[in-house]
Amino acid sequence: MTVLKGKGVSGGIALGRLLIYEKREKNIKRYRVENAENEIKRFEDAKKEAIFQLQHLYDKALQEVGETHAMIFDIHQMMLNDLDYCDSIINIIRSQNVNAEYAVAATADNFAMMFSAMDDSYMKERAADVRDISERVLNILSDASENSISGSEPVIVAAEDLTPSQTVQMDKDKVLGFVTMKGSSNSHTAILARTMNIPAVVNAGEFLKPEYDGQFCIIDGFSGNVYIDPDEATIKHFIEKQKEDRFKRELLSELKGKKNITLDGQEINIYANIGNLSDLGSVLQNDAGGVGLFRSEFLYLEKLDFPTEEEQFNVYKTAAETMAGKKLIIRTLDIGADKQAKYFNLPNEENPAMGYRAIRICLQEKEIFKTQLRALYRASAYGQIAIMFPMITSLKEIKEIKKVVKEVKSELLADGIPFDESVELGIMIETPAAVIISDILAKEVDFFSIGTNDLTQYALAVDRQNPKLDWFYDPHHKAIIRMIKMAADNAHQNGIWIGICGELASDLELTETFLSIGIDELSVSPGLILELRKKVREIDVSKIRDDIIRNIEQ
Repeated sequence: MTVLKGKGVSGGIALGRLLIYEKREKNIKRYRVENAENEIKRFEDAKKEAIFQLQHLYDKALQEVGETHAMIFDIHQMMLNDLDYCDSIINIIRSQNVNAEYAVAATADNFAMMFSAMDDSYMKERAADVRDISERVLNILSDASENSISGSEPVIVAAEDLTPSQTVQMDKDKVLGFVTMKGSSNSHTAILARTMNIPAVVNAGEFLKPEYDGQFCIIDGFSGNVYIDPDEATIKHFIEKQKEDRFKRELLSELKGKKNITLDGQEINIYANIGNLSDLGSVLQNDAGGVGLFRSEFLYLEKLDFPTEEEQFNVYKTAAETMAGKKLIIRTLDIGADKQAKYFNLPNEENPAMGYRAIRICLQEKEIFKTQLRALYRASAYGQIAIMFPMITSLKEIKEIKKVVKEVKSELLADGIPFDESVELGIMIETPAAVIISDILAKEVDFFSIGTNDLTQYALAVDRQNPKLDWFYDPHHKAIIRMIKMAADNAHQNGIWIGICGELASDLELTETFLSIGIDELSVSPGLILELRKKVREIDVSKIRDDIIRNIEQ
């Protein structure tokens, strides 16, 4: 038995035959052509076919994993139409009189190298995307078929890495789990595996030996361990563990309809984080009390141009109606940093995480902001919508937001358009500045929602997307817990409620702490709602509160 150690990114146990999913290496030869225009036409035809294939993949992903994760195939279509990318290929063909395959491969290498050299982590990730789209064009030019899973037996798929295209194209009934040499918790493979509830291990290192192909294998998506050719005792152990995991999921389903209330009677709201309308089915299926974070920026990221007021209104209205009176908290546009839309023409920045983003864009581009606010207020007539503003650092920002809100409401009244006058307005607490003046900010808004991802990044001065800094990124750092408590105390002293919508909300090791310091709402991925409810119902806050508070303050 060989045991490999990786990183578990999607919980669960998978047992089955290992399939080494090898990428077919292409030997691209450079040769001179007599008619460059014919080669350009070959490229243009291949590009059209690639876009057609990507649209098919988008439609397939939309059905299987939802709009948020299907979006990558929209982005790939946009990249294929990018003028710089296409001009580079055409220029190489024309100026060097070479074949289209060589021009595509050369452009792919040049662009991937350019993206990889950038400091911005979002732009670094585009290197893999440009290779993916170029690989697709090269397959079409050379009439090569893509790798697939043959046979009827479900398998555990192992690869150096998997592109979004490869993952989505696989027959899900034939995939027991994923193992990759490379990758991180935020890789496409990891995200799609969690969405599809398939066990997955990434970053397992140099293990893809040809002799492993076809061998029996076990992957533990919880610990990150991979067992090649396991002995009988190990197989028996993991079969039992797999049964326990399934039994646990069945037990959790019995919690539907139950209250999120502790043993000593303290109740907390458990809401869901979502990115699109397609996620609402999972919200209702998992019995969320509401939506604590609707990421409205995906409306912008999925478009080639600014979404109109009517387009936004229809999305927000549908969401409000679907939630049928349950609270729907919609965060206003949070674009910038690692979320880029080309038509915004945002400047390149040395430090985009601290740059021109979120509310800073909205307060500079008032018409974009007002368009979204008009759509939100119009939709408020159809359900219990609340509006949340990201990246707040000062009182003057809230004052300016309120001025714009007042203008929007006056316009709607003048136009005779119905809306809810009592829409709650809240802010994200995700900067140390907002925490420190939270006593002042609490007097101006109806609620706080703590974005622990950015708060941790800013407080610890650690880029959360830099894998080299994983050891330094500590969301349990006492400074973070103290800041959360400070914001909670100031919220309650000023009569408003406070929630957490960042990754820490689903950290069961901190649930007791959050209940003890008085957090009113936790918003997590829909699939984690019942597990969090179970944890809440097992806690007696009266027995632990004093010790936890004492430990925070010492």
